[in-house]
Amino acid sequence: MANELTVANHYLHRKASTMYAFGLFDGMKLVGTIIYGKPASPSLCVGIAGKEESKSVIELTRLWIKDDTPKNTESYLIASTLKMLPPEHDIIVSYAEIGAGHTGVVYQATNWIYTGLSDRHVEWRLDGQSNQHSRHLFDEHGGIEGAKKFYGNRLEKHERGRKHRYIFFTGNKTRKKELMRKLKYEIKPYPKLAE
Repeated sequence: MANELTVANHYLHRKASTMYAFGLFDGMKLVGTIIYGKPASPSLCVGIAGKEESKSVIELTRLWIKDDTPKNTESYLIASTLKMLPPEHDIIVSYAEIGAGHTGVVYQATNWIYTGLSDRHVEWRLDGQSNQHSRHLFDEHGGIEGAKKFYGNRLEKHERGRKHRYIFFTGNKTRKKELMRKLKYEIKPYPKLAE
């Protein structure tokens, strides 16, 4: 249900990796969803706090809130659900899409750690369109080589837009201190909206 709502309403309009999904209700009416899933990049999982902590990493993959909800509803949903995640997943990563004009204000409001921009990556797009994620194209045709054979010149290489990367640690004070010591990314000042 959470994925159906985010596909219909979230600006990306595609399913997300899903391990845990939560809904926000106003009485019996569902007014928001948040989804946490396995990050697509194994190197990211290792890169945050080392190989020994890589299985602790999950990603906040989707957040959708109905437009007419009160101010700070997104922050409330994030803060509430972080407390509900199982203790074995106490490293959470999320991204703010620069291309969509986002700086991660909601992550700043909920005290996430800003670690700069995501790495540069190349992605394959069908007919230059970015609305269908390249991984889905690969899966349908047995990998990148199969997709290239099937689509030929219609499959084009593009540089993927970089994103603001945020990290959050859950758990008790001792665990949070341990993870802060292990954090491999440099902590940076929060980005601001361009004026």
